[in-house]
Amino acid sequence: MRAIWSGAISFGLVNIPVKIYSATSSQTLDLDMLSKKDMSPIKYKRVSEATGEEVDYKDIVKGYEYHKGEYVIVTDKDFEKASPEKYRTIDILDFTDEIEIDAVYFDKPYYLEPDKGAAKAYTLLLKALQKSGKVGIARFMIRNRERIAALRPMKDVILLEQLRFASEIRDYNDLNLPKAQKISPKEVEMALKLIDQLSSEFKPEQYKDTYVEELRKIIEAKAKGKEIKMPKHDKQQPAKVTDLMAVLKESLKATRNKAA
Repeated sequence: MRAIWSGAISFGLVNIPVKIYSATSSQTLDLDMLSKKDMSPIKYKRVSEATGEEVDYKDIVKGYEYHKGEYVIVTDKDFEKASPEKYRTIDILDFTDEIEIDAVYFDKPYYLEPDKGAAKAYTLLLKALQKSGKVGIARFMIRNRERIAALRPMKDVILLEQLRFASEIRDYNDLNLPKAQKISPKEVEMALKLIDQLSSEFKPEQYKDTYVEELRKIIEAKAKGKEIKMPKHDKQQPAKVTDLMAVLKESLKATRNKAA
């Protein structure tokens, strides 16, 4: 893996040099854009609106339009000048229980690796997080943007979970949500029984991206000149539930049979 950021965790007066690595990778298939006429690859060019000529990547700069058609060039140095103290620091602001952070705020996970000479301080923070059961809420800069994050232990590594700001979360009050429905205690009891029957230990390795696997098989078959037949599926319209108790009982019966 290649580090995408290097700096230090600021933990009180403790300074822990670290490197950031992306904790996830994309499982999608890389598909190229082709011309339907002759199957030649399609390339996207960076073209100047003024001249119509292609511009080399090294000659492209970032600009902010402060008046119509008038720009100020913004360089990497300008991003650093805006807040130099944040640029290379993961500054822990406070600690909280992870359960207090709603899942909607979690954005992207990163691994933190101790840099040279930081092994003891890194281990100290890892052990402290494990013992306290808390996560550290931190502020840092990445890709020229200020972010907040939750630092938490994951086995032998400190995981940095990039969080979304509250302003990035859309208000759900505009949704057409159902008004309070009358649910009987018996229906709740049956629903809890169904949840209990379907409950098991979470094992992430047992869940696979089957769509990508099936798509790869189809591509490989087409490459060999084989005819691909569309599997038959009965299109079922979602039935309107009129008797919730009956559906719950049927669901419990089906899960019992499956388990047996």
